[in-house]
Amino acid sequence: MSSSTRHTPPVPDETTAEGRVRHFLSAPRTMLIGGVWESAVSGHVFDTVDPATGSVLTQVPDGDGQDIDRAVTAARRAFADPSWRRLSALDRGQLLHHVADVIEANADELALLESRDNGKPVSVARAVDVGTSVKLFRYFAGWPTKLEGSTIPVSPRGGLRVLNYTTHQPVGVVGLIVPWNFPMSMACWKLAPALATGCTVVLKPAEETPLSTLRLAELLVEAGVPDGVVNVVTGRGATAGAALAAHDGVDKIAFTGSTETGRAIVQAAAGNLKKVSLELGGKSPNIVLPDADPEAVAEAAAQAIFFNQGQVCTAGSRLYVHDALYDDVLEAVSERAERIVVGPGDDPATEMGPLVSARHHARVTGYIASGRQQGARLTAGGGPPEVAGLYAEGYFLRPTVFADADHGMRIVREEIFGPVLATMRWNNVDDLVAKANDSPFGLSAGIWTSDLGHAHRIADDLQAGTVWINCFNLTDPASPFGGVKQSGWGREMGRTVLDLYTEVKSVWVNFG
Repeated sequence: MSSSTRHTPPVPDETTAEGRVRHFLSAPRTMLIGGVWESAVSGHVFDTVDPATGSVLTQVPDGDGQDIDRAVTAARRAFADPSWRRLSALDRGQLLHHVADVIEANADELALLESRDNGKPVSVARAVDVGTSVKLFRYFAGWPTKLEGSTIPVSPRGGLRVLNYTTHQPVGVVGLIVPWNFPMSMACWKLAPALATGCTVVLKPAEETPLSTLRLAELLVEAGVPDGVVNVVTGRGATAGAALAAHDGVDKIAFTGSTETGRAIVQAAAGNLKKVSLELGGKSPNIVLPDADPEAVAEAAAQAIFFNQGQVCTAGSRLYVHDALYDDVLEAVSERAERIVVGPGDDPATEMGPLVSARHHARVTGYIASGRQQGARLTAGGGPPEVAGLYAEGYFLRPTVFADADHGMRIVREEIFGPVLATMRWNNVDDLVAKANDSPFGLSAGIWTSDLGHAHRIADDLQAGTVWINCFNLTDPASPFGGVKQSGWGREMGRTVLDLYTEVKSVWVNFG
């Protein structure tokens, strides 16, 4: 099926999630700027494509710097408006609770829309993308009433009697740039703390997956978020994203995506020295100690790399297995990879959907070819599954396992961001830790063992923002998340993220 083919759907039944999604896709979309649904100033649009079929779902505005400027102006106006700026902490929290209610009420529709646009199974979109979004707004709804300052026992010169106290104030207008792997939940990772602290927002979704963000924007309006507080501009990273990062009317940028783009954002943000937080790439080691259960580890290792088609920044893409268990774990994880059902996201039997785009599919298959050329041994996958008919043009790839990889290979050194696992043996724990840390990235790591004392010692030595012991890829709105080295700056979620969206003001009062 050609990538330029448009489906002609039947008249939708809007009493069902399927019908509501069809209705949403039945016409080109617009952007939310200052409470008004707008086309791009240029009039340009671009296609958003179903990765399971290669067919066009709908068209969205191809926003650029002019549209970003309009959105920033609207956000600045809303930030200065007393109806938002003076909204009580209690009322702001109640508003976020209402946003969570509205998302939850539309969960089935949002999950199906996310699956169509991104390719992931509907069950994953429902549990992870939509479920996490609800949890995020509920968690951060509790914070506006708890953003307390301090009174500080200072010692001023001259014996003055003074009161010194601090307050936390919103940083201002924030630009949020989110990726395509978890489009809705990544938007909410940033939206919820930004709104909880009283900021206003210009949000740019990934060009590959804008649809759930546009539907979320409709729901934010429905929930009563004031005009201009949240603005959504669709467009390309090189135009809309770059303009947002460089805009002098933006006080902070929060970005999740590739390390390469993160560097460009830092450079663009230097003009007005805006605050920047970055959640970037990863190449996470998943470490198996000799006392682990091989079968349990194999299942967990497969989930760590193949979840969400391997399109996860924390994916356990480097599997280090002690020599005593290596053959057993390799055989079991390869067998599990071969059993994973690959198919369209709306098929209940599907465990792994297509990759997000033709371009990304070509990139991942290029890494598989590199692994073969550099001498790694392929034990599972390596090519497309057998698909036909409607899905013959989809961007499908079988889960892939390489054995006997080494640290000189690209599949070990570079982030693939796909369902490709590189397995390696180890014997000496010091050498293991050195190899695990021998990476420009430091986002996450996993350890599998029944000896928790040993696990704690290894965790202490690993250079990673998150270490999971006998689990993997667990996150929660209350727990900070982020990386070290080239995996980013700052932390998402938890109490820590609020510091990224606020400024501390120190007030001195001379009372004689």
